[in-house]
Amino acid sequence: MKKSLSILSLFLLSSCGFYSFTGASISPNVKTYSVKYFQNKANTVNASLSNSFTEKLKDYFSTQTNLQQMDMDGDLSFEGNITSYTIKPIAIKANETARQNRLTIKIEVSFINKFDEKLSFNSSFSRYKDFPAEEDLSSVEDIYMEQICDEIVEDVFNKSVVNW
Repeated sequence: MKKSLSILSLFLLSSCGFYSFTGASISPNVKTYSVKYFQNKANTVNASLSNSFTEKLKDYFSTQTNLQQMDMDGDLSFEGNITSYTIKPIAIKANETARQNRLTIKIEVSFINKFDEKLSFNSSFSRYKDFPAEEDLSSVEDIYMEQICDEIVEDVFNKSVVNW
């Protein structure tokens, strides 16, 4: 009985393609991925944002999948641009000064799945962090930027290979 159940379980998992504990559902035909450098085309430019986001996306796929990274033309291919990087006050005190600010990053992503075009997409991903206006922006900006990039990378991963 146990042997039959084990064989049935393996059959069910293999019939749906590759499944991992990260939730990724990747066809067994897919072996590689590539990530082109994300250019910063925002009006406000953070000098390290393009490199940080690009490397985080590469690293995430490297650690969460068994796919091999290629410089270009991967079975799964990512490219895009940083389109917005803004810091704006969101909560104003009675004396018309900011009580809280919001850092928002928006990234356009073009994803191509060579083996299943229906899964390809062009999408915009945006995340933000709110922080007290009393915080010195220069001391927290890089920390919040990294957190936002982590969240967007996870969103891109989920949309591209976690087909829930």
